[in-house]
Amino acid sequence: MSTLGTVAFYTLGCKLNYSETSAIGRQFTAAGYQEVPFREGADVVVINTCSVTEFADRKCRNVVRKALGANAGAKVVVVGCYAQLKPEEIAAIDGVDLVLGAAEKFRILDYIDGIASGSGKGMVRAGEVREADTFVSSFSFGDRTRSFLKVQDGCDYSCSFCTIPLARGASRSSTVEQIVRDAEAIAARGVKEIVLTGVNIGDFGNGTAVIEGQRPRKEALFVDLARALDRVAGIRRFRISSIEPNLCTDEVIDFVAGSERFAPHFHMPLQSGNNKQLAKMRRRYRRELYAERVAHILRVMPHCCIGVDLIVGFPGETEEDFRETYRFVEALDVSYLHVFTYSERANTPAAAMESVVPLSERRRRNKQLSILSERKRHTFAARHLGEVRPVLLEQSKKKGVLHGFTDNYIKVTFPAPDSWVNHLVDMELQELTEDGLVVAEPAAVPTA
Repeated sequence: MSTLGTVAFYTLGCKLNYSETSAIGRQFTAAGYQEVPFREGADVVVINTCSVTEFADRKCRNVVRKALGANAGAKVVVVGCYAQLKPEEIAAIDGVDLVLGAAEKFRILDYIDGIASGSGKGMVRAGEVREADTFVSSFSFGDRTRSFLKVQDGCDYSCSFCTIPLARGASRSSTVEQIVRDAEAIAARGVKEIVLTGVNIGDFGNGTAVIEGQRPRKEALFVDLARALDRVAGIRRFRISSIEPNLCTDEVIDFVAGSERFAPHFHMPLQSGNNKQLAKMRRRYRRELYAERVAHILRVMPHCCIGVDLIVGFPGETEEDFRETYRFVEALDVSYLHVFTYSERANTPAAAMESVVPLSERRRRNKQLSILSERKRHTFAARHLGEVRPVLLEQSKKKGVLHGFTDNYIKVTFPAPDSWVNHLVDMELQELTEDGLVVAEPAAVPTA
């Protein structure tokens, strides 16, 4: 097929965005475009955006400017969550030619020939988010060791701080059969690890079966999908990216505990260890349930890695509220924290709440929990020194040195040639470095 031109991509935000960028990239390649690195210059530049925080919005604007600097004369297309939420704002950025919303981004080739680079104000094609009512299969390539596989999109929850339902629409899923086919396609390319992604993957199954005259029902649960994927040949490891605590059921936990390929690693958003804040956030659990989930995970998998999302500085969070969260998380036997500084988002209930926490105080609380996170991460890694665990090796920035993650998400470093990349190796964890890496030595010859 003749080449129509070159295309480059830049992805901001979550693993889900990376899977969707790859899916869009395959559309361009199939149409005859050649994909080139972002900084090399291209005829078309596609920027896939995030809009979880105000910082994400600012970063998007900066990337647009970088795209124009590196890709003179390119057609610049912006898609993703920011594009759905604030299309006119993006279209007004000098150099943006096309803005596509959630329902339009996977039809990008229908629009690309109709725009002229440098034509002035960008063309906007971003309809109502309710129009984003279909599921488009997406999975990433480009990393030799792992692929991000989308299994679910959108969200039916109404957390008071979150714009995701406004940006991505209602919860919807693929079918078990289609996701298994996607996983088989990934395995055929030699990838060893699949990370299951989505907005709310524990809600998998919404909208996959429709009974006439009734609301869509679930024909399968997330645990059913996991059981089916566990039988896909060629994939050595599956990892669950993130799952809500109210949907991380005992059945899911026990399945992972009994599986040889699903990694002993759960990332569960907590957001606050204070029930008053959880209620204001409109979360669907209380901290007691979260503690029960952690206890059950460690009862059946004492070696399991548990990651936690937290938001600091939510409106009305007093110093005592924060201290209660800190004490609760400090006492939990979890492995690391992802700490987010609360950011006001337009059209969310939280943005109109009173008792706003000063930004300087939000940052101070973030720093305290970040320090706690590093302490927990080091403690977790140190606990497993002397053990032999499987490590999937990948390239690092340092020549002659490879990095990799154990099944339970401990990052190791090991001097080895690139020929060892994408091999699953049983390694003895020997020493914890100051920067948190674990020095490891192979306990067996690497296997493919």
